[in-house]
Amino acid sequence: MTVTYKTLEPQRLNDVHARERAHYAASNPVSRALADRAKDHLMFGVPMHWMNDWSTPYPLHVAEARGARLTDVDGNHYVDFCLGDTGTMFGHSPAPVARAVAAQVARGITTMLPGEDGVWVSEELTRRFGMSVWQFALSASDANRFAIRWARALTGRTQILIFNGCYHGTVDDVFVDLVDGLPRTRDSLLGQVVDITRTTSSVEFNDLAALEATLADGQVACLLAEPAMTNIGMVLPESGFWEAAQALCRRHGTLLLIDETHTISSGPGGYTRAHGLQPDLFVLGKPVAGGVPCAVYGFSAEIAARAEAAKRNAPPGHSGIGTTLTANLLTMAAMRANLLEVMTDAAYTHMFGLAERLANGLREVIARHGLGWCVTQIGARTEFQFTPTPPRNGSEANAILDPALERNIHLYLLNRGLIITPFHNMMLVCPDTTADDVDRLVAAVDGFICETTAV
Repeated sequence: MTVTYKTLEPQRLNDVHARERAHYAASNPVSRALADRAKDHLMFGVPMHWMNDWSTPYPLHVAEARGARLTDVDGNHYVDFCLGDTGTMFGHSPAPVARAVAAQVARGITTMLPGEDGVWVSEELTRRFGMSVWQFALSASDANRFAIRWARALTGRTQILIFNGCYHGTVDDVFVDLVDGLPRTRDSLLGQVVDITRTTSSVEFNDLAALEATLADGQVACLLAEPAMTNIGMVLPESGFWEAAQALCRRHGTLLLIDETHTISSGPGGYTRAHGLQPDLFVLGKPVAGGVPCAVYGFSAEIAARAEAAKRNAPPGHSGIGTTLTANLLTMAAMRANLLEVMTDAAYTHMFGLAERLANGLREVIARHGLGWCVTQIGARTEFQFTPTPPRNGSEANAILDPALERNIHLYLLNRGLIITPFHNMMLVCPDTTADDVDRLVAAVDGFICETTAV
């Protein structure tokens, strides 16, 4: 039976967007003044160019953020479901982390020497994630770079493999797209002079045949992957995919490098522990230190032994792994406090319940309006997508993106005191989010649909 879905009316969408832009401008004069000042000495008028990727006519400037709440410089208050795109997944400035940071600043910030916090953190990371030993970085981008370097050093292979549409930070090796079935360096990548496709291959997520074909020549050092894709729109693994993919990696001598920077929403041990994955290398960034820049990467016992031997047997000099501020005392203190007091089982239980409430509420609204949209959830992470059937790979997820519609929805929500991510429609809940917050968000999405659905 063919199902007919309702659509949104273009003219109504245009009218709503024009009205919401005018409302934003009237409500945010101080942000506007700061944006005008910033044009003189900040490139693109912001500290980092992607801060312009929001749906607003000019950047919203923040005055304060605590828990699930954010206040801008004009005194407007928001419930934050973006949470720094996972960077503050456990809430803004958690009290235990704030106390630990303040205390550590008084004792010292960085020394290039270890402290007791680092020892405790490594023990806790092993307990949670199962990897035997750990190293640190300042971002998941760096952690992925370092892990890729280790994989190449240990295997003697130059190639890496990624899934089409993946996101692993600013690692040069991963900016490869499949275009008409062939790998191509991403068009948006600036300043790249090396043909990345010489050392990086890409296949579609959930495509075991393509994965096996690419691994078959024995030249791939590692498969770098999120256990579920999140940054092109959420794409979940099909039943049995990871069991088969892990077996293929083992058969062909390819190391499995799992990046849990976003899928840590799956639970205290990430998707890896929740679903029994057994990676050789493991990366976690953004939220692990409660918003203080930090990332970790772990090694299985076998890979750790090989890595230590490789370093000891290498000529003296810089390995190209690590920076001066890596594993500084401040981030170690923040991470210890976050792991011990914030990133707890109880926090996840609370977040899972609210995310389920959000997902079910959105599904009800979508069904009631007869729209061809779906809702996907990974633990504390929820997203609605403009397709009736969830995408199964990066190409399908990319094809359903509608940036103009996303920006319209996002601005509508922001003007009602609700912030979600500035790209696609991802929403996070944190330990400070309430059921009332979730219900407000669902009601606002309902309101947008009511105003823009074709009669």
